[in-house]
Amino acid sequence: MIFYSPVDDHYAVSFNQEILIKMPFRFTVLEADSFQQQFQKICQNSSAYKKIVLDFSQTTFMDSNGLIALCRMVHQARSSRVNLGFSSFSAQVQMILSLAGLDEVFKVEDDTEAIEKVDYQKAGRHMTIHPSVMSKTKRLIDILGALVGLGITTILFIPLAIAIKLDSPGPILFSQIRCGYKGRRFRIWKFRSMLVNASLVKDQVQNQVQGPFFKNENDPRITKVGRFIRKTSWDEFPQFLNVLKGDMSLVGTRPPTPDEVEQYEVHHRQRLDVKPGLTGEWQVHGRSKIVDFEEVLRLDLQYQKRWSLFYDLQLILKTIGVILSKKSGAC
Repeated sequence: MIFYSPVDDHYAVSFNQEILIKMPFRFTVLEADSFQQQFQKICQNSSAYKKIVLDFSQTTFMDSNGLIALCRMVHQARSSRVNLGFSSFSAQVQMILSLAGLDEVFKVEDDTEAIEKVDYQKAGRHMTIHPSVMSKTKRLIDILGALVGLGITTILFIPLAIAIKLDSPGPILFSQIRCGYKGRRFRIWKFRSMLVNASLVKDQVQNQVQGPFFKNENDPRITKVGRFIRKTSWDEFPQFLNVLKGDMSLVGTRPPTPDEVEQYEVHHRQRLDVKPGLTGEWQVHGRSKIVDFEEVLRLDLQYQKRWSLFYDLQLILKTIGVILSKKSGAC
């Protein structure tokens, strides 16, 4: 049996060509970054082990940074052809995995070590939940706003459907999987503004921004009608259905695609600590001019820091002003 030198409050034990790693009490940005580097070194020496087992039984706090580090470790293990398993999860970690929709992905292997029924109210005291997520008033505003928005969408539907069909053959609506609060995946809906084969030829279009998101000012995949409805933000109106369902909020952060999230560094995950929104800081502060993802992250964290119901209303009013101005652009 080989004991590895502890770093912070986690250690590893090797036996029978397996390595058991006891995870730290806290798994946040500092611990996650340090541990990820160690995990990579272990995977590089994978020929010495048949299996790596992570034990989260003593971890009582894990934020979004720890969650993305965990996902990255899974990818690292797969690329190194290492068998990765989990021995147990604390109630707090189990709750975070459930919120992110990953509880079915990360499971303990031995039924005798299965987690007891989680007391979410008690477990929630040990993790940071942004107040906007817990606000019932914000949710009420979202519901009322979504109902009004869906009413407008109903009025716009027939003329937009005709215009979209005449301009480009294909469906009227476009759907795509996006990542919401804590990375939970959901299906988003928009009026189609691109050619039907847009996703197939994406790699032929130059990405004009830096970081894990995509943008091209003169994207040739966008149709003539598509450019108009993007400029007026009419393409976004079907997303009021996502707001009504609770996947999104009227105000929040831009919902990323799963492939964007897979490219996130540990600190990028913080932007998923609130629900994605139809609008937000990025939309009222020159969304068409932002070319660096770190600037997107800065605006997202600025929103989280400044959040209040009054601030949400301010951003909604500013968004209406941006849409009505000639300077508005597509995200």
